[in-house]
Amino acid sequence: MLAAIVVFAFFWQLWSLPLMDLDEGAFTEATREMVASGNYITPHRDGEPRYDKPILTYWAQAASTQVLGFNELALRLPSALAASLWVLALWLFVRERLDALTANVAGMVMALSLQVSLIAKAATADSLLNLFIALAFFEIYRFYLRPDAGRRAAPVLRLWLWIGLGFLTKGPVAAFFPLVASLLFFWSEGALRHWLRAVLSPLGWLIFLLVAGPWYLAIYLDDGPGFFASFFLKHNAARYGEAIHGHGGFFGYYFVMLPLILLPFTGWFLSLLPAWRAAWADPLDRFLWIWFLVVFVFFSFSGTKLPHYLLYGCTPLFILMARHRDLLTGRWLAFIPPVLLVGALLAMTRGLETARELSSKAHEVAIYNDALALLDPTYFYAVWAGGAALLGLFLWSHPPLWQRLILAGVVQGLLVFGVLAPRALAVLQAPVKEAALTARRLDLPTVVFNTSMPSFSVYRGAITPNRPPRPGELVFLRVDKLDQLARAVPDLRLDLVYRRGPVALMVVREQVRPTGAAKAGGRRGD
Repeated sequence: MLAAIVVFAFFWQLWSLPLMDLDEGAFTEATREMVASGNYITPHRDGEPRYDKPILTYWAQAASTQVLGFNELALRLPSALAASLWVLALWLFVRERLDALTANVAGMVMALSLQVSLIAKAATADSLLNLFIALAFFEIYRFYLRPDAGRRAAPVLRLWLWIGLGFLTKGPVAAFFPLVASLLFFWSEGALRHWLRAVLSPLGWLIFLLVAGPWYLAIYLDDGPGFFASFFLKHNAARYGEAIHGHGGFFGYYFVMLPLILLPFTGWFLSLLPAWRAAWADPLDRFLWIWFLVVFVFFSFSGTKLPHYLLYGCTPLFILMARHRDLLTGRWLAFIPPVLLVGALLAMTRGLETARELSSKAHEVAIYNDALALLDPTYFYAVWAGGAALLGLFLWSHPPLWQRLILAGVVQGLLVFGVLAPRALAVLQAPVKEAALTARRLDLPTVVFNTSMPSFSVYRGAITPNRPPRPGELVFLRVDKLDQLARAVPDLRLDLVYRRGPVALMVVREQVRPTGAAKAGGRRGD
């Protein structure tokens, strides 16, 4: 049953949806350029170094594309496989510490949780990073159970291996949370000397340096200090101190996001809270709560906030929910969150109409118009069917409540990835893909103008610089940038090649000058 749910949650629709900007487009374009150039040290996006993340995700995607070809399936497969290994690691740890049934429940809850299933289908670094963070935490607890084994204990050495691989995936975050949370846990147990033995293990540090060090040295030799200044100062230190790329949020941001991340199991999680003080007396429960709280508190103070950051601390919640599933006794508490999700899907039309009325940006209005057109009767029939299924599960009193919530997770997956996601990406990303394939077919020099949609370069199969166009070039842009483009090239003519939804593709031509006394009667082509 667990294997079937993993296949459903992580692999269904993996190849059928276009890549999502910005993150998927940025990662996969850097991978494409890596394969095309043969430079496997310094990632580049549209010809410029991309210092946002270390190298391991690009390597994984590049290896996958060499086997399966350069397509959505190959680019997303490393994430789906990493998420599957993440579930396997959780299952092995819980079976080892508790029992096989609890391990199965924890794995199913994790796989069907909304945010986990989203990142498992995304060609980004998040699945891989969460795998290594979870593995590191599991080794920490294994070492706690046998601290007298010393610095060369297998859990200590594996811990440093996972931290090293995490450091190759997303940098310091892979080491920070395991080290801080384990310090607090060992301190709560009065065992700081054992913690120090693991942290100061010479062989552990050697493993870490052998795993992570060669690439960090190689990129310094290949590219100088640019990566270190940008990645460590801007994409780590600066992200914590200020909102980067507009991804800010108030202090209670994660109080709002956690219920969404855990859907449809939000009520299940809330059922744990009244008993958390009693759980604190159990070492395993305390370890799991410390793991979650360290991540939650740390990111609550961060200037940059994104929902998937909190996933670094959600693995212990899946274990706690499975272990204490007997605390879930209230049907209303259990089913209100997934029912609210269905309600939001049914209210989508009104929400989009309101957003369209409030928006003054051309590309947003185009998105809302196209989205409303796709909310056809089939959409509402499917959502109403999902709602009816949830009602049936609510009224069905025979199976335990946790089993019915897992079935609700399957219903949620069908609605989100079978009904909502195809329509959302058809509106947001299909036009970008079509424009890129059109540009590829025309085979003209192409630029992007004041628009950040890197999946255009992925589907076009070529670097696309961001600058004002020249005569004879194609220019890709968001439709709200059309007036800016006209002002940027006042002496050139722009002829429309493709326009759909939020994007357009224009060809730039020399302006035909009138002769004699005739006056120019308009310079922009239709």
